[in-house]
Amino acid sequence: MKLRYKIIFLAVLAAIILSACSTKKDAFLNRNWHALNTKYNTLYNGEIAFEQGREELNSGYRDDYWEVLPIERLEVTDDIKLDSEDNNPNFIIAEEKATKAIQRHSMDIAEVERNPQTDEAFLLLGKARYFDQRYIPALEAFNYVLRKYEESDKLNEANIWREKVNIRLENEELAIKNLKRLMKLEKLQDQEYADARAMMAQAYINLNAPDTAIQHLKIASYYTKKNPEKGRYYYIIGQLYNQLQHKDSAGYAFDRVIELNRKSPRVYMINAHLQKIKNTELTSENREELLEYLTELEEDRENRPFLDKVYRQIAEYHLANEADSLALVYFNRSLRSTQNDTKLNALNYENLAEHNFDLNEYQTAGAYYDSVLTNLPENTKKYRSIKKKLDNLEDVIKYENIVQYSDSVITLFNLPKDKQIAFFEAHIEALQKAKEEAEKKEVERITEGFAAFTQSKGGKENKGKFYFYNITSLGYGKNDFTNKWGKRVLEDDWRWSNKNTISISEEDAGIVDGGPQELDPTDEEKFSLDFYMDRIPTDIAIIDSLGTERNFANYQLGLIYKEKFKENLLAAGKLEEVLKSNPEERLILPSKYNLYKIYEEEGSPLASDMKANIIQNHSDSRYAEILLNPAAVLTGNSNSPDAQYEHLYKMFQNQEFLKVITATEESINKYTGDPIVPKFEMLKANAIGRLQGFEDYKEALNYVALTYPNNPEGKKAEQMVAEQLPKLESKEFSPESVASGTGNWKVVFPFKRHSNQEALQLMQRLEKSIQDLKYKNIVSKDIYNLEDQFVVVHGFKSRDFALGYVELLKNNRDYRISKENFVILSSNYKTIQVHKNLLDYKNYVLTPKP
Repeated sequence: MKLRYKIIFLAVLAAIILSACSTKKDAFLNRNWHALNTKYNTLYNGEIAFEQGREELNSGYRDDYWEVLPIERLEVTDDIKLDSEDNNPNFIIAEEKATKAIQRHSMDIAEVERNPQTDEAFLLLGKARYFDQRYIPALEAFNYVLRKYEESDKLNEANIWREKVNIRLENEELAIKNLKRLMKLEKLQDQEYADARAMMAQAYINLNAPDTAIQHLKIASYYTKKNPEKGRYYYIIGQLYNQLQHKDSAGYAFDRVIELNRKSPRVYMINAHLQKIKNTELTSENREELLEYLTELEEDRENRPFLDKVYRQIAEYHLANEADSLALVYFNRSLRSTQNDTKLNALNYENLAEHNFDLNEYQTAGAYYDSVLTNLPENTKKYRSIKKKLDNLEDVIKYENIVQYSDSVITLFNLPKDKQIAFFEAHIEALQKAKEEAEKKEVERITEGFAAFTQSKGGKENKGKFYFYNITSLGYGKNDFTNKWGKRVLEDDWRWSNKNTISISEEDAGIVDGGPQELDPTDEEKFSLDFYMDRIPTDIAIIDSLGTERNFANYQLGLIYKEKFKENLLAAGKLEEVLKSNPEERLILPSKYNLYKIYEEEGSPLASDMKANIIQNHSDSRYAEILLNPAAVLTGNSNSPDAQYEHLYKMFQNQEFLKVITATEESINKYTGDPIVPKFEMLKANAIGRLQGFEDYKEALNYVALTYPNNPEGKKAEQMVAEQLPKLESKEFSPESVASGTGNWKVVFPFKRHSNQEALQLMQRLEKSIQDLKYKNIVSKDIYNLEDQFVVVHGFKSRDFALGYVELLKNNRDYRISKENFVILSSNYKTIQVHKNLLDYKNYVLTPKP
């Protein structure tokens, strides 16, 4: 009997459950069954996954405190995400759970939703998509809630989230309009009101209306119940006041952040402290107070994660206080404590670079500027500015090294022999003292280390053992070997330190990067007087060459300091040094003119003297013409460099290569110091290549690339040397063995240059023949070298076609052209023009092919 009742009870219960599972029946049991499953099963798991995903975003997100913070801590990329992409797994789970809740438990009966939890499922769906940066699908989910669930208690929240999406989609005006309407027509809870105001503030920040954004953030910070949000809002208010240059109001906002103390993240408080200090002008009255303030921040143990920024602020304090040595210490401490903040690193490296540049430590400054670039995003104005400065600095380093090396050698050459000996003996003595001091310190360090080790447990355990098992003895042995032999690789002939040395002949030794290319001296050579004495040049021609290079380097430095660094005093010093050092004639006038411009800009009385000097001693020069008639500098003037370049370029197009080479050399000497000189050099290189062939062209391009590395022409020449010349280097001819071979063929009629009139007459006859025959070929006259030129008919599709055309010219009574000619493949014609090896080609054609 009891069993029968149990069976009946279970059957009734199963029937009730099956009936409750239906989503099409609007009954009390159905509604509550699906609501219960939605809330405590599917949505519960989805909410957990959503919160985990949000925590991951927050933990991995790093705010950029160098810019105004966004209201919401969410890293937004420029990537366009699709539903099919592998997005954050937690948000994928949240979306799947929300979708499952909608598909399995939605009770849409007679166009009315009967499950009170479905609106929350759609809300979770939109949030998950929003944090996955799929804004359009998120917008659809929020709009569905607003359209479908008019009685939902989640409508205000859905409204706010929808406007978040609109702001992300850069529809700020629409978001502001909708949020204003929401706050006007709906009764919002405090947190909802704070969220709406905060989103309006973000929209106004995006629209560059910081004053309006501040008002909304103030209201949001008052109504929000979340202290981390209060701290963030107050900090952003301070940043916006800084933008508006209202330092007092900004300070009040930062004080509010500091007052929250541990109630909000410490990072806001530390940055608020630092912003307050930045806004405080350093005076004699507050100097000690500010230092004490910074010291407290530095010594607080809780601030250790933020010491990189604290150290930088201390460095800036010492820099403003003109304590450069202390500032350098703290810039370096900031770099060592960095938390991978690239902007902070870039600022620290830039300060160190500028300090070394001011001390004329150009190589060190260049290294720091290089580090600045590695910490800056490309395609930014700052990156391009630093890159340009670094490029200019590389030239400064190069020329300063040349000056330093040349001055040193010339000074030593001019010393009497006894003073030369005394100089090197003092140098050797200093080296010996430094070596002895280093060895002494090393021995003391090792001795102290081993002494401490022998008193340790391990040292006592090894005492008295065989040499190679006794750690103490083994350490002494290794140290003795290192002191005697240095660090050696385990290999054959390990005692020979110069197995791979390469002897450099006197002909190959040249000034490169400020000095001759030599191997590092051995320890024995470093302490040998003869080693140094043998390296002092004895040939006066070498000294003259060094003087010439030094003068040119000083001149280039003067231009760089004047034009690119705006350092007029440094520039004047270099140019004055040129004039005092018996320079080449070509450097005298441009040095005087640039000095005149510097003196004039600085308001020096020397300007009038230099102007009179140029007019009196160089009356027929272009610079004197400019001084007497400033209009002469205009581009339209027929004697201007630009007009001269245009004239020479037209000559180049007309294949007057020899005249171009001669005229560009004259212009280069005439306009030395003018920015147009590299263009003349490039035009000259191209003319040389067309007239003299590959090897001379390669040499000319290399000269342009090395002499003007930071000019557009120098960079283009460097690119051509690296990319184009290797393609032209081959002298090999393509096979022409197949008589009917297809391709692009030419018929070439050779002429001497002095037979130009005859060549022009043939060109006219050939053009007439092509017109009569209705061919599409082109006729040209190409210069080959100083003596020879070609009349060429281009564009034959096969060798047979080209030979047939030659035969027709010879036999047709209207033409009767029997002038010597040859048919050649276009690629081979290019080779003979590039390498000027026509004779090699003729031998190649006549040589029987296997």
